[in-house]
Amino acid sequence: MQKMLKKVFSTFLIYDENLPEIPDNYQWFLTETNQIAGICKNELSEKDVAILSAFLTPYNLNIPKPTEQELIWKERIQSSSSTEEPNEGFRFVYFHFNKNQIEPAIFKTTIQEFFSRPISILWENEHEGIIIQQKEALSAEQISYVQISDTLMSDLYVKIKFIVGPFLNQFTGLREYHSALVQSAAYAFTYTDKSVITYVDAIPFIFVEHTAADQRKQLGTFVLKEFRNDEDFLQMIRTFIHCNLNISVAAKKLYMHRNSLQYRIDKFQEKTGVDLRQFDQAVTVYLALLAIMHKDEA
Repeated sequence: MQKMLKKVFSTFLIYDENLPEIPDNYQWFLTETNQIAGICKNELSEKDVAILSAFLTPYNLNIPKPTEQELIWKERIQSSSSTEEPNEGFRFVYFHFNKNQIEPAIFKTTIQEFFSRPISILWENEHEGIIIQQKEALSAEQISYVQISDTLMSDLYVKIKFIVGPFLNQFTGLREYHSALVQSAAYAFTYTDKSVITYVDAIPFIFVEHTAADQRKQLGTFVLKEFRNDEDFLQMIRTFIHCNLNISVAAKKLYMHRNSLQYRIDKFQEKTGVDLRQFDQAVTVYLALLAIMHKDEA
């Protein structure tokens, strides 16, 4: 294949880390043998790129070259009918940091230091991707992604966010699961300032995101009523819900007397007919709070 491409494209070359200078204006591809091949963009039409992308994988030189295990995971995700069974459970952990905060190669090296076994990272681009974690490794190491986030922030000033997926025991449906995780991450962190959330935490965000705009508006208006635009009161409600409806814990976090918080909760029930102390009704209020946070509700 390389000989054929060289005949068609005069600027074709195989990337070598020992190259004295990396050519500018090159389109790079990953071959079936895991080599990095490049062709000058001036020699490529849009049709050429589309054809080459059908049997070569477009590649970004700033992203670490995939390992053999990472290529296997890519194939598992792209395959729609895998009959292979995993030896142990595994999970996907989505990560995102701001552009240009850290080089992908340095990030991968830093993350690997938290694990005793080699990990696989599938990059979406230069600042987001998926960490694939084996269940056996987790049992032995007790990895905390909150700790990883805090360490990266304190040591490297890198602000990173994670969505920790559930453990899976089969490769069937990985393509759909991978797409759903990446898609939900695109908007999940617009609803929370936490650095680490689980896929379960993200489900209410997904629910609200897929609710029609008029229904989101009705949810915010009908449930929150006159408190809809009272940000201080809404923050008090959020804190109470996040404290698992525990008045004493929430009052302490809000620097309020317990009786004062109780009075406000009673006032909310009087005005809206919703009792925040009842779990089912608190869930509805939580969804209403998320609904008014949506961009088209601003």
